[in-house]
Amino acid sequence: MKKAVVNKDLCIGCGACTGVAPDVFTFGDDGKAEATGEVTADNESSVQDAAAGCPVQAITVED
Repeated sequence: MKKAVVNKDLCIGCGACTGVAPDVFTFGDDGKAEATGEVTADNESSVQDAAAGCPVQAITVED
């Protein structure tokens, strides 16, 4: 199963990922994104879009 990972050192908390894939990404107490949901066949496209749309490339999708 694939896993989304947010590099908190790069994240600027813009919220693009939470808008594109809210079932996977949320904001943590630090105001930065966290990947809290599972990457599934149903949401993988949205997660990939979130990673591609991240303005600081803080999101990776790993196998």
